Amino acid sequence: MTNQELADLIFPNITKTPSDYENLYPKRDLGEGAKVVRFAPSPTGFMHIGNMMSATINYVLAKSSNGIFFLRNEDTDQARSVDGAVEFIHHVLSHYDIYPDEYEYNGKTVGNYGPYIQSERIEIYHAFIKHLISIGRAYPCFLTSDELNEIREYQSKSKKRIGIYGRYAKFRDISNDEAARRIKNGEKFTIRFRSEGDFNRKFIFEDLTKGKIEMPENDIDVPIMKSENLLPTYHFAHVVDDHLMRTTHVVRGEEWMSSVPLHHELFASFGFKMPKYIHTSLILKKDGDTIRKISKRKDPEALMFYYEEKGYPTIAVIDAVLTIANSNFEEWRTYNPDKPFYEFPFSPKKMSASGALFDLDKLDNISKNYISKMSASKLYEEYLAWAKKYDEHVYELISKYKEDTINFLNIERETKKPRKDYENYISIFPKTWYIYDEEWNKKLKYDFTKITDKEEIKSIMDNYLNNYYNELDTEEEWFNKIKELCDKMGYASNMKEYKENPDNFKGNVADFTTVLRVVLTTSCMTPNLYDIMHILGKERMLTRFSIFIKQY
Repeated sequence: MTNQELADLIFPNITKTPSDYENLYPKRDLGEGAKVVRFAPSPTGFMHIGNMMSATINYVLAKSSNGIFFLRNEDTDQARSVDGAVEFIHHVLSHYDIYPDEYEYNGKTVGNYGPYIQSERIEIYHAFIKHLISIGRAYPCFLTSDELNEIREYQSKSKKRIGIYGRYAKFRDISNDEAARRIKNGEKFTIRFRSEGDFNRKFIFEDLTKGKIEMPENDIDVPIMKSENLLPTYHFAHVVDDHLMRTTHVVRGEEWMSSVPLHHELFASFGFKMPKYIHTSLILKKDGDTIRKISKRKDPEALMFYYEEKGYPTIAVIDAVLTIANSNFEEWRTYNPDKPFYEFPFSPKKMSASGALFDLDKLDNISKNYISKMSASKLYEEYLAWAKKYDEHVYELISKYKEDTINFLNIERETKKPRKDYENYISIFPKTWYIYDEEWNKKLKYDFTKITDKEEIKSIMDNYLNNYYNELDTEEEWFNKIKELCDKMGYASNMKEYKENPDNFKGNVADFTTVLRVVLTTSCMTPNLYDIMHILGKERMLTRFSIFIKQY
């Protein structure tokens, strides 16, 4: 039996050849230098920060070169697929405005190089596997699970390389007639790639991040298809797909570096040109005194759920990702604060070789900066949309007190150096709750500092609210009246005088205003008191003072 006859026996219904698919998927008509990149996650888990970095880099590469960014669903490992994972991938990309040019979702296909779901491309893979069998570069292997486990255990104990190669590949050289007999008898089999490599021989691989690397050739006969579900393995499928979809650059984690020799040989077996590879560093985090790989099990910030649930602005997350992806992004952003992130001239050579340290504190600082530059109305709308999804109670409150909320968010905002109080939307309510009467009434624990005597506090408040406060006063007039009352009640309105002779006074103007602040908000740390008083209005302030007298 010839190789072709064995291939026809295994794939009797496959009539197309690789040449047919070359014609179906011609080279793309793009401008010089245009990059064709793909985001190709496996739906075996929910999208994580490493996926996000890959998607963002791919998007920047495509946008900056007038190229193509496509989404491919690599769902060949169906036993490990997670319900909702595909939907979440599309949700995350949409949430961050990273829209693929080509994709397939909910029955809709955009692009001419699909299907973009690997499980829908089985006939294509079979045609290419059939071709490999016909030229003697693939063969059926009848090793059972027990035999494979025995080989693996022996190799592990003997400290040998794990895999089917050399004498372990016992079905590599059986005759086609013997293989056909076993297949006809119903024996289970796997199609393995027949490697022609020599582990003791080296080849040069050039990674765009790490440069030229000398690597041993592949000599392992890896499985490329299992007979029980007829689906190809990832190693094989991505080679066929990247070629036919005309991918020019592949961005993937450095954990795939060890697979380069295999992929190099698979591309070569078809005479395909290998795409250029950008292997990204592991994403690390500081854990006490140690630095370790970020973990999807240990670290909530590893999963993309975290950032949306906390309410980080999308651009802040993208900028934080690009900050660890390229060492010069932060400087670029400083000089280009308003440019879209995809105009950044990303360079693989500026990626860290030792690992990318992802720091939540850094993200918080980036996010605070973005939030501080939003208008109060824009921030309110973003905050409202977040609360509607993640905090019903806050949503109801800020909907009821829309004007108060916007006015509070605008305190010290439209200035040269705006306040940077909020790192995300979930952090806003714990710093603003006292503006809402319902919440203020729940938490009547007063954070007084120096002046704590109730009668003195009552005297200050009564005097100020009934005799000095006027809603029409400018901030300067307001503060002058506070200083006037300070002097009248034995407090120093002039800080210099107080510091020179503190024993001559009950306290100073800061102590005095702290009393006003705490009675009205319960907190000694708030934004501008003048603005808070304007938001509350005199009647609400008098009500709060009255409640204070009963409670304190």
